[in-house]
Amino acid sequence: MAASAPGSRRVGRPPSLGRMAVVIDQGSGFIKAGFAGEHQPRLVLKSSSLVSSWDRPVLPGALGCELTGGVARAHPIKHGVVVDWEALEGLWERLLVGGLRVCPEQWPVLVSDSPSAPPAGRERIAELLFEALAVPACHMASTALLALCSTGAFSGLAVEAGAGVCHATPIYGGHSWHEATFRLDVAGSTLSRYLRNLLVAAYPHLQLQAVPRKAITQLKKRCCYVSLDFEGDLQNPDRHHPATFCLGNGCSVCLSSERFCCPEPIFQPSLLGEAKPGLPALVFRALQKVPATLRKRLADTVVLAGGSTLFPGFTERLEMELEAQCRRHGYAALGPCLVAKPGRGTAVWTGGSMAASLRSFQCRWITRAMYQECGSKLVHEIFN
Repeated sequence: MAASAPGSRRVGRPPSLGRMAVVIDQGSGFIKAGFAGEHQPRLVLKSSSLVSSWDRPVLPGALGCELTGGVARAHPIKHGVVVDWEALEGLWERLLVGGLRVCPEQWPVLVSDSPSAPPAGRERIAELLFEALAVPACHMASTALLALCSTGAFSGLAVEAGAGVCHATPIYGGHSWHEATFRLDVAGSTLSRYLRNLLVAAYPHLQLQAVPRKAITQLKKRCCYVSLDFEGDLQNPDRHHPATFCLGNGCSVCLSSERFCCPEPIFQPSLLGEAKPGLPALVFRALQKVPATLRKRLADTVVLAGGSTLFPGFTERLEMELEAQCRRHGYAALGPCLVAKPGRGTAVWTGGSMAASLRSFQCRWITRAMYQECGSKLVHEIFN
């Protein structure tokens, strides 16, 4: 979880804090929060928040904001990266004080961080926690590492597919392999928009552009699945499995090929006009990038995490394509082993809860005293 950088000055470790901690997994779509040692987060909330336009001036087109009916809907995190720190501070304060009903000054906080987030973002997080919320201690950990921790592993390959971004991140001995980390900005929110476009094309007379985003997301989660033979299923209507769904506005739609077309861009971004490789190719590239002596060990523990991995057929398709990539490039002996636990939608939060509850973890916090002595740059020395 934490390590001193080679050649850096030694920083005194704090004694055991001896108290429970708050665990926050901040995602592009949802933020999950609860207490260390518990099996499930207490709160799962949308990461966006509503701010009155007169309280906070917002320019049209401002990054991370959209104007609707006199209020600004702030989206503090885009594709796993914080883009609106003011909105994030307000969201965290409401989450801790109003949601968990805790006094931030009395609770250590563990926060997840995207594998591809810029390093400077960790300094901002430390400043927010210590200066704005006045927490007594904090810890920051990669979502990839926490996903592995949820399975009890400290080495492996984390494959995350959430609302805003997908990642393939090798982890060895608890440390992220940054130069072998790959990201894909096609994820759950993109798939929801794609499903809406598919439905508008199939039912032009129903005015489906006006259907609330929440209804489309529910439709995606309830009805869609990943095809194991996309081209074959697409060309053969007998292999479609139609399903009728009520949108709640008095109309129903019958999904046919849309059910398996919706998640396909994660495997084929070209369907959205993106000239990028799909997630299976990125997972293979991550394995290729690590030293040959470690590949087999990491391939033996490929951990899936995030809500967009929950589509029926997702695990089987990823495994099938990853094995094909290995055979095609002469790595058939790797034999990747996928770990897909039923609760992987909250795997990152669960991993944080497990880690922060360990006795051995209690010396890994940055305390307020350490922050006051060394400043926010200390995060680069303590966390990697």
